Amino acid sequence: MVFVRFSFLIIFLLLGQLTILAQQKPNFILIVADDLGFGDLSINGSAQIKTPHIDELAQTGIRFTEGYVSSPVCSPSRAGLLTGINQVRFGHDNNIGGNQLGFDPEFLGLPLTEKTIADHLKKLGYINGLIGKWHLGDAPHFHPLKRGFDEFWGYTGGGHDYFRSEPDGKGYLSPIECNYKTPEPITYITDDVGNESVGFIKKNKAQPFFLYAAFNAPHTPMQATDEDLALYDFIEDEKRRTYAAMVHRLDVNVGKIIAAVKEEGLAENTLIVFISDNGGPVDSNASINAPFNGQKGILLEGGIHVPFIFNWQGKLPEGVTFDYPVTSLDILPTFLGLAGGKSDKELDGVDLLPHLLKENSTIPHQDLKWRFTISAAIREGNWKLVRLPDRLPMLFDLSKDVSEQKDVSLYHLGKTKELLKKLGAW
Repeated sequence: MVFVRFSFLIIFLLLGQLTILAQQKPNFILIVADDLGFGDLSINGSAQIKTPHIDELAQTGIRFTEGYVSSPVCSPSRAGLLTGINQVRFGHDNNIGGNQLGFDPEFLGLPLTEKTIADHLKKLGYINGLIGKWHLGDAPHFHPLKRGFDEFWGYTGGGHDYFRSEPDGKGYLSPIECNYKTPEPITYITDDVGNESVGFIKKNKAQPFFLYAAFNAPHTPMQATDEDLALYDFIEDEKRRTYAAMVHRLDVNVGKIIAAVKEEGLAENTLIVFISDNGGPVDSNASINAPFNGQKGILLEGGIHVPFIFNWQGKLPEGVTFDYPVTSLDILPTFLGLAGGKSDKELDGVDLLPHLLKENSTIPHQDLKWRFTISAAIREGNWKLVRLPDRLPMLFDLSKDVSEQKDVSLYHLGKTKELLKKLGAW
């Protein structure tokens, strides 16, 4: 009897120790907006759209003033974001659409050779949830539940209607998938993503978790609630008014996630990241990327320079900016470093924590490179070169010309040739 009691005591102590160890691993929440304009957050200067909850993340965290994504469109941007590897290296450098003649549809998705953040964290004892948009392959072998995620509520395509779905619907009317319950009818999809994200946090608060909250907003179709439209009835342009209402509702649901983290006592053990997948498509959703030139689909700053925030109460500096170029590719190695893991592949991103905590005084990246369809670009210091096949390369000095209005390639031929050679070699 004494031996049995002693054995139970040992098991109890071991379980307690395991619980403590589990609690020491930080939680990760990655909030991704879809097609959000850089200038459409009040923290970035918008006087028209109020975003108090996203602003709160920045005001109590770190705002990256030189934050980039690895592509100016959705699917390749997410491929880079979730792997920490520039998607050009594994051939995922364009959006997923209908399969073209001559191509095998079995390969229409994120290559199975690549590991996602969820794949890495799963091996480290994390439970992983994706709420919202996937856009990395519709075929069963590309499904998020086979790419490291334990729970999925959302859709595998590139966009969705905000108010409805159909049982046999296609495209924006596709049915919502969920592996942990029978999904209820859509109310307003931005609210639904927020509510399901809160549910995931509350359900999994006792163990290390990774939540990928992939919002649809403010991607087309341009649909907002009457309540939110009324808040912006002072905006005459109908599309812009709808867009503003959609961003407002996005912000409300970011607020729900922040509140859930605080209410569950997880703030000091949870790193929250907010980012947009690319710049706003000005022509289609009336977004504003000011002060940057260009938009979604273009390698000017407006297509790739995005809102980017880290927030971790008590662990990271509060209310500061980080003014060196960083990239969405840095998110995976940062999460992995904090979780105590290591990638078996060479990553293009870097662990940002030593830089943010001033343990490493070097610049995170000497250069950043992009390729999208027929265009390519490189940023080195304040120099940025953009290459298109049907014209001379353009060179901009971002320290003097953040809006990329003045091409100085012919005034700095040496730098133009140097960057063109580096880009070509890459």
